[in-house]
Amino acid sequence: MTDIFEKCRRFTTADELRAQGLFPYFRELQSRQDTEVVMEGRRRIMLGSNNYLGLTTVPEVVQAAQQALEEYGTGCSGSRLLNGTLSLHQTFEREMAEFLGRDGVVTFPSGFQSNLGILSAVVGPGDYVLCDRENHASIYDGCRLSYGKMLRYKHSDMTDLERQLQRVPEDAGCLIVTDGVFSMGGDIADLPGITALARRYGARVMVDDAHALGVLGKGGRGTASHFGLEKEVDLCMGTFSKSLASLGGYLAANAKVCDYVRCNSRPYIFSASIPPAAIAAATASLRYLRAHPERVDALRDISQYMRDGLTARGVKLIQAETPIIPIYTYDPAVTLKAQKELYERGVYVNATLPPACAPGECLLRCSLMASHTPALIDEAMDLIADVLSHYDLHE
Repeated sequence: MTDIFEKCRRFTTADELRAQGLFPYFRELQSRQDTEVVMEGRRRIMLGSNNYLGLTTVPEVVQAAQQALEEYGTGCSGSRLLNGTLSLHQTFEREMAEFLGRDGVVTFPSGFQSNLGILSAVVGPGDYVLCDRENHASIYDGCRLSYGKMLRYKHSDMTDLERQLQRVPEDAGCLIVTDGVFSMGGDIADLPGITALARRYGARVMVDDAHALGVLGKGGRGTASHFGLEKEVDLCMGTFSKSLASLGGYLAANAKVCDYVRCNSRPYIFSASIPPAAIAAATASLRYLRAHPERVDALRDISQYMRDGLTARGVKLIQAETPIIPIYTYDPAVTLKAQKELYERGVYVNATLPPACAPGECLLRCSLMASHTPALIDEAMDLIADVLSHYDLHE
């Protein structure tokens, strides 16, 4: 019998990168998640966080978490199905449903678990799920956990999506699932094209708005709102860990669908519920967003400021309209070396390598917060342009 740990002994990539001083992960953060942080003893400009609205340090959010901790303790010690439902969970679900104009909302302990729980419940034996090739890993794993058949279509390619729809038997259920804002490239799904095809072929539509809530749409309501297609999207999923400055996730949908998921989703039924401080922080963040829609405008403006500034400095970008700004470095070695030099000079960005991206499409992933200032972004852009000028970046 082969030792199951043999694969672990053969895995040497991390040790090899550590030996070269190029291992880019698990950097120790020693301060709050903010526009400037202390990492491993030094000040760094944070351009690698998904804290899009900058709410992790807003007093109202911090105080709400502290109050919930005092009132409810540290955890729920059980699932929502049994002893783990707090009034805090119910309050968030009502307010998020109202915010998104939906009948119901179901909350999950994390965004990743939300996709596992939704897809594995809704997609069953004999059903088909059509998945954009650049969807998040949690969507892929949710499709695998379901008993349906997954068909992938080329990224944002409506011709290929229709080709896959034509493969679905007429008597089969079908769900098209897509990221709203794609997490690596920062581009927005072709939701008008997707919903038009869904209507034509009788499919349902699910949108992962993890990177769109607080970013796109009226007052930050997400991708469907951005396109005015709220009634065309059947399932809307999102996370707390980005714009809502906490940890958790949600499904927003028809009340009957929500009830079905609550009673049939194994990742939901068999997981402990979101801790009091986390759900209270998410609720406070949602209320802050509703009271300050200008925060969404500030995020859009500072994102465009950086795109314009990098372009003016000779950094090649793919133009988009989200706070995710990918700088393609293509080669893994170049990516790791550039990320290390930026880190040493005081700018933290994420090195994105396969499997998080396709081979040959490595990139430095920058992401903005509404609380970034032009002065701070100017400082970071000067360093980015200087570091990248030392490399011949080509596909």
